[in-house]
Amino acid sequence: MTIPFVVPRAPELPAATWTAYLLTLAGAVPLVWRRRAPVAVLVGVLLATGLYGALADGPGQPLPYAGLVALYTVAVLSPPRRRLTTAAATAAVVVGSVLWRTGDARELLFSLFVFGAAYALGRLTDTRQAYLAAVEDRAAQLERANRIEAEQAAARERARIAREMHDVLSHAVSLMVVQAEAGPVAVRTAPERAEAAFDAISDAGRDAMVQLRSMLGVLREEPEGGADALPALVARVRESGLAVSYTAEGPVAALAPAVAATVHRVVQEALTNVVKHAGAGAVEIRLTVAETVTVRIVDDGRGRRGEGEGVRGRAGSGLGLVGVRERAAAHGGTVYAGPGPGGRGFEVRMELPGSTRSSSTRIGSTRNREADG
Repeated sequence: MTIPFVVPRAPELPAATWTAYLLTLAGAVPLVWRRRAPVAVLVGVLLATGLYGALADGPGQPLPYAGLVALYTVAVLSPPRRRLTTAAATAAVVVGSVLWRTGDARELLFSLFVFGAAYALGRLTDTRQAYLAAVEDRAAQLERANRIEAEQAAARERARIAREMHDVLSHAVSLMVVQAEAGPVAVRTAPERAEAAFDAISDAGRDAMVQLRSMLGVLREEPEGGADALPALVARVRESGLAVSYTAEGPVAALAPAVAATVHRVVQEALTNVVKHAGAGAVEIRLTVAETVTVRIVDDGRGRRGEGEGVRGRAGSGLGLVGVRERAAAHGGTVYAGPGPGGRGFEVRMELPGSTRSSSTRIGSTRNREADG
């Protein structure tokens, strides 16, 4: 806006005056505060421009730059009612100014077009800023959700590892303790049984080490040991002197790996608690694979003595029953742990929705039975 005052003018044109230049500055300087008071700045700019046209005979401007910038700012920052009212008033001022000065239709159309373009550009800018703000807010929400999900996944992983550690170590150590306690008696009364007891301790320790290496090596993979490994598990428990019977019905080999691992761990945990707490002489395990997968472990021991303790209600950390229920819940199943049939002994029963490697696998009636040991 200053350029017309510093560029030499034709001799026949009136010289530029300081009054005209100061009025020009009065129409431009208020733009410094346009974001704080957009409507007031627009009014001040239009007044300064009107005074320039009425009082000064200075060099003309190709475009009303200050008014266009002020109207653009009003379109960007003002609320709808104030924005529309100001735009209508500005249009009226533009029309009146052109009619008062020249009355030329082409100048009127051009003036309305450039002011309308400034207003439209302001609205587009406001829409774009609102869109970017919404995108940034959505990105922040997704980041928070991802962070929360990652924390929850880490917590679930820690809980899973805790369950695995509890199941592996509790089972192995329980067998080792029972065999170790029986060892000194066997040495005095039946040396040949003492050797078997020490072999059982060694086998339990090696098995625990193998499973721990697998768990620590690949923490995010389910440790080895499925339903097909139950006969070996039963055989190890029998070495402690407990009479264990195991019956499997249905396509056990077709169980999905995750379900098979859950079945194995639940049976392992139940047997561990029988060895540690039940004082039982016999335990029966029945696995049925049909429309639902049912695991039932029943012993003839003392049964439940209290609440809030281990699977059997005896002294312990309580992780056993919690872990069993968490495993079942992960597959949409349920667990019953309480008195056995007729109130005798103790029963652990888990039911899971049927889940096999192939949904087309037909549930057969083949029964694989292993004789009592």
